[in-house]
Amino acid sequence: MINERMYQLGSQPNMIRKLYAYGLDRKAEVGEENVFDYSIGNPSIPAPAAVRARIEELLEEPAEQLHAYTMSPGLQSARQAVADNLRERFGIEATFDKVYLTAGATAALYISVAAITHPGDEVIVNAPYFAEYKVMTESAGCTLVEVPMRSSDFQLDIDALRQAITKKTAAMVINSPNNPVGCIYTQENIEALAALLIEKEQEYGHPIYLISDEPYREITYGADVPFTANFYDDTIVCYSWAKSLSLPGERIGYVYVNNRMQDADNVFAAVCGAGRALGFICAPVMFQRVIETCIKEPTNVDAYAENRKILCSMLDELGYEYIPPDGAFYLWVKALEEDDDAFSEAAKAHDLLLVPASCFGGHGWVRASYCIGPESIKNSRKAWVALKKDYS
Repeated sequence: MINERMYQLGSQPNMIRKLYAYGLDRKAEVGEENVFDYSIGNPSIPAPAAVRARIEELLEEPAEQLHAYTMSPGLQSARQAVADNLRERFGIEATFDKVYLTAGATAALYISVAAITHPGDEVIVNAPYFAEYKVMTESAGCTLVEVPMRSSDFQLDIDALRQAITKKTAAMVINSPNNPVGCIYTQENIEALAALLIEKEQEYGHPIYLISDEPYREITYGADVPFTANFYDDTIVCYSWAKSLSLPGERIGYVYVNNRMQDADNVFAAVCGAGRALGFICAPVMFQRVIETCIKEPTNVDAYAENRKILCSMLDELGYEYIPPDGAFYLWVKALEEDDDAFSEAAKAHDLLLVPASCFGGHGWVRASYCIGPESIKNSRKAWVALKKDYS
């Protein structure tokens, strides 16, 4: 007999992937220019030239050397590059022996949750949230506890979190800049969260780990992104270069266990053990070596800022309501009916692919991923107009 839960996960992928697959089929049927695919966070901006140059340089090396295994946590030199970068940018005393290279941020998150929870524990997330948090939490035998963000500004609701934390709370996951809303938690908000978690750690007599999911850290439009590990010692950082360097398919990221954590050595050992147990060892080696030299390459935020401007101006003109994003490349748009699933289906009729809020533990909104070509955004106007007319 097959595992029923795994069958359900495999036979029913999340709505983002379903819409993306639908979009690929529709593009083949009616032409790519006639499908307005705001479904998946697949950067349309090319990787920096330095990435290509480094790959070409590496390809000149002997194949048996280039493609050889590394140690499970990755090349020490690449891990050192990450630690140096964290120290230079955020002033934290990061060391290579607290960095574990992974196959992207998703692997980093799975490893982190598995490393610091036990079956029966609770993991808190702030809704709306990235859908896979639920899968990785339940895969560890834990219960996901959803706490809505403040509806007024989509900051963390400290009072609601206070009510949600129990003696079973092992961890909390935050994501800033946020997917799907695009909000950035302020330093004041993070400081209030840190104070609450310290209070609850003392009350319950055990650590409450903060897993900071940061793949959009570099994509901001002027707002500062507080480095969470500087405000709360029991922080584990999960990162990916998928968005910052436009390398989503290469699956390269890391786990960083805060050096300030009281039990950092043991937590990092558990991270290594979780990587081993889950099969996330020896991240793609060529891209470990690419990152080692390209880690300081800037992100082309200007292109995303222009896309944001085009889309927001268009929706303003058409009378749609949305949350202006401070970071990432997602627009959280108010659906024109309470049933966001039905609204997403109505949009599909115009080849406009929008992800319903139900995919993110929310309702009444849709997510539009604007990391697509600017011409596609401009050309989608007719679809947004037609969708609005459906509800007039």
